[in-house]
Amino acid sequence: MAADETSIKVSAAARDRLAQLAAEHGTTIRNLVEELAQDTPTRAEYAERAELARAELASALGQAPSQEAEAKARALLERLGGAHHGSQTAA
Repeated sequence: MAADETSIKVSAAARDRLAQLAAEHGTTIRNLVEELAQDTPTRAEYAERAELARAELASALGQAPSQEAEAKARALLERLGGAHHGSQTAA
């Protein structure tokens, strides 16, 4: 194992599920987990993106969206399947 590598312990069920997901995506468990870690924003990153979006909307519209408008947009995203991400964008 290289100096910058480590191991993680998961249940056998989680390992088997990761193996199935990796196989379906034509990759390895290692690559699957590394992609998840790299591609999934943290709460802080979601908050930063939300603030950038507010600033862009304020620039385009002349004012920032109201809290009510943001709540409606968040509810729409949740209905469209973004419930996991939608709850993270609340700042």
